[in-house]
This record gives sequence, structure tokens and C-alpha cells, in this order.
Amino acid sequence: MQVRTSNRRIKRVLISVTDKTNVVAFARTLVDEFGVQLISTGGSAHTLREAGIPVRDVSDVTGFPEIMDGRVKTLHPRIHGALLAVDTNDAHMQQAQEHNIELIDMVVVNLYAFETYANSGASADDCINHIDIGGPSMIRSAAKNFARVAVVTKPSSYDALLEEMRVHSGALTAQTREKLARDAFELTSSYDTHIAQWFSDQCACHETQSDSETCEGGACSIASHAADEYSLYPSRFEVHANKISDLRYGENPHQSAAVFCLDQASKHALVRAVQHNGKPLSYNNWLDMDACYSCVREFKRPCVVIVKHQNPCGCAEADNITDAYDAAYSCDPKSAYGGIIAVNRRVEAEMVQHMFNNHHFVEVIVAPSYSAEALELLKTKQNLRVMETGQCEKIFGQEIRSIDGGLLVQDLDAVREHPGTFTVVTKKTPTVEQLDDLIFAWRVVKSVKSNAILVAYGKCALGLGPGQPNRVDSAQLACSRAHEACARLSLPVDNLVAASDAFLPFADNIELFAEQGIKAIIQPGGSIRDEECIQACNQHGIAMVLTGTRHFRH
Repeated sequence: MQVRTSNRRIKRVLISVTDKTNVVAFARTLVDEFGVQLISTGGSAHTLREAGIPVRDVSDVTGFPEIMDGRVKTLHPRIHGALLAVDTNDAHMQQAQEHNIELIDMVVVNLYAFETYANSGASADDCINHIDIGGPSMIRSAAKNFARVAVVTKPSSYDALLEEMRVHSGALTAQTREKLARDAFELTSSYDTHIAQWFSDQCACHETQSDSETCEGGACSIASHAADEYSLYPSRFEVHANKISDLRYGENPHQSAAVFCLDQASKHALVRAVQHNGKPLSYNNWLDMDACYSCVREFKRPCVVIVKHQNPCGCAEADNITDAYDAAYSCDPKSAYGGIIAVNRRVEAEMVQHMFNNHHFVEVIVAPSYSAEALELLKTKQNLRVMETGQCEKIFGQEIRSIDGGLLVQDLDAVREHPGTFTVVTKKTPTVEQLDDLIFAWRVVKSVKSNAILVAYGKCALGLGPGQPNRVDSAQLACSRAHEACARLSLPVDNLVAASDAFLPFADNIELFAEQGIKAIIQPGGSIRDEECIQACNQHGIAMVLTGTRHFRH
């Protein structure tokens, strides 16, 4: 990029900020040290005057009052002409003189906090009122003309800019102005993305409304479109994220990696978790944590999930978190070694002590919170990463995955179907205990790599068959592991239940389940051979429940 290298002395500055952090000190220094003339709007002008700082109102510059509840104040040629004029262009400077336009050398602007309102449950009208128009317009005008104008959007930049001005006799370097312009366009891009996403969320109700209905809250008055005319996703999908940190490497040492936080991530998102202890997280740690935490959030009762290589090798519900941990660990102690633990309740010292008693080596533990005693105990393990999310939120939002040259975007998968919608299709009906285990297994199996089979008993995931090329092999693996667990725990092997993430394509799966002591099965159904599978279940006295929903995880 060809950029002028000359430094530009700052003479006139326009200040219009929502976030007034340190703006008084910054403005005072501009006036007292550098003799800068200040122009300001509304609340910002009031704040500066209260602090005794001389400031000129934008309305005095434009000769036009603020109107329409402040919606129109800086949208005027004497503002934007003052920002966009190229001082080396004789025609520009002649026109500026003809129209009494005094050049502005710096704009200090940050924007209405639209995202805060959108995430607070505010009304649609309130959210729309907090869409900033004048601010982004000034930012873009100033940033476009960065060869002459400095655009400042971050209060954290104030001190460094003042120091540079001291070094350069009241000027900023061309390199600094260019960097400020880049930051400015990143801000406006992110801001517009949040607004576009909000509109997409508001209009998503079209999918379920009738043609005569409209969106509630006034956000959109367009009648519902037919499915082939309306998409829940915009025609352009942009990702905005801030880097949290570089990682030592990616999945393998020869791959570089970093972790980023999406702008729209909730405050309790995993990526925002606070780390209390341990080494920096690795790329694989993040992947395993995500798989683990996604699974544990499916449960309302106390639950513990242990994940190894993105598959749950232990999962259990119980009346308290310590019992849930004991049951989850007992599912497969061998695989649990070196795994990741996710918990959906506060971790207490008792559970931690049980981990220590088991000599359970854990890479990461993630939970909503920790008791002081539990945290103190966990910190005795120097390398154990201890992550706190603050709250175990329900699964929602979107999942973004990269492919060569592009992205795949989909809604996050969660078990939303209600058991009341399930259908028992066999002569045999599950017992109450079996049904509880089936529902538990159904919530876990969605977190297992496809083709996925899970065998459970007593709300414990005893056997896992992940990712085999055919479902019979997955079933064989899950049953084999479940039998090992039953032998180790002295559990009966003739009252197990099985869950399949997708339909059972052939009756050979049923034959295998019958041989392995499976008494009840839960699966989506939908195969052309469903009737064959139902007949096989009836022959072997197996109860089968169809959910109607598939939960592939690739």
C-alpha cells in the first residue's frame, strides 16, 4: 500500500463517544498540551464542558441543529467534507473554502452498544434505536482518508497516541494513522455483522409462521416467506473473532494454531472460561473440552462426562456430583486416564478427593464453578488445567467448520425432542427403569462419533462404539466394552439398553444385540427395513423405541 510518510499535526478533533472511559483526561491533554480545538456532540460535549474543557458543538459547525431525537446531527457536508477532503487536491481545498468547511484532523468515536441491548432481551424498537448511524459514518469517512485523518475507536489507545504526539510535535505518523484505520474498519465490520445477525434471529420465526402472521416486536413486518424463498442464513456469512492466544501447535507439532473468541460468544461460552491453574491449553485440549462440555450440558440432573479424543469414555447421572463422577469413572477407567472431565454443577472437594483416590490423571476439568476447598486441592496438581465457565448454559447457536476454501455452518445439535413424542413400535414395552436408561443413552450417543452405538445401564454409559465404518462393528465394540464394565462392576448383563445415533439399517444389528443381553433399544427409525428390525425385536423379546430424529456427529 502506498501511504504518505509525512506526519500530520493534529489541530481539530471531533469527539463523539458512548464509552467515555478516560475521554476527559484525553481531551484535556489535547487542549492543554497541543492547543487542539475540540468539536463534540450531545452527551460527549456535556461531559467535556462539565470538566471545564472548551468545546464547540457540532450544530455550531454545521449551522444545523440536532434533529429527530439526535438521529441526525453529524450527517452533514461540513462534517464529512471536513473528514474526506484531500488536502493535496486543489479542487477539494477550493470547495472546502467555498462552503466554509474547516478540516478535521482526528475523530474520536465509539458506537452505541447495540450488542449489549440485543443480548439483554430489549424490545425490537429499543434495539433498532441503538443502531448507530452517525458514528460508523464518521469512522468510515475518517478511515478512508487515513492519509490525513486519524480515527480513534478504542479508549485504550489514548495514552499511546498522546505519547506519540509528544514525540512528533503534536502529530501522528502515517503508519499510526494506517493502523488506526484498520482497527476502525474491523470495528464497523463487526458492528454491522452483529446487527445483521440480530435481524436474522428476528426473522427466523418466519419458518414456523403462517403466511398471514408477522414477526412479533416490530423487528420485521414482512409476511412469512415460503421455504424456497427464505433462508435462515444470510447470503453472506462473515466471521468476526478476537484472538485469545497462540497455541504451542495444532493437532500435531508441525501445525501452527491459535484460539479465537467469536464476537457473539456468550459470557458463559467455553471459549471465555477462566483458567485457574495448569499449563496453557493445547489445540487438542480445546477440541476435547468442547466435546465434553457439549455432552454434559444435555443433562439437568448432576452429571459428569469424561472424554478422550472427542468421544465420551465415561458419562453418568446421579443425585450428586461425586456419585456421578464415581459412576462415570467406573465406566472405563483405562480410557479415562489422561482424559478431560466436564461437570454441570459446582465441583466440591469431595469429588476432587475421589479423583485423587483413583489416581485419576486428568488433562483438563471444566465446570460452572468450584468450591474454595475444591479449587485449593486441584491447584496442588501443577499441570492440571482448571476451567470455570460461570454457568452451564443450554446448547444453542451455530457451529462453523472449515472445508477446503470455505465454511460449513449449521445449528448446534441438541436433544430437543421430548420423550412424549417417542414411539414404542414393538410388542414389548420398556420398563420405567429401561426407559430412563434409554433417554439417558439417547442424550449421550449424540456426542459419540458416527456410526455411534452406546450401551447403558443405571444411567451409566458402560459401552461405547464410535466411528466404525459399519454399525454392526460399532455395536460389537459397544457391547464388548459394556460386558467388560459389567464384569468389573458386578452388574447384570441381561438388562442392558442400547442407543443408535441413526437408524439401524439391517436386522443383523438386532441379532447381535440379542446375543449380548440388550433388552431395549432407542433409535431414530426411518430405514426401509424398519419392519424387519421390529420383527427381529419381537422375536427376541426386545423393546424398541423410535425417536424420529437423527443425531449424526461427524
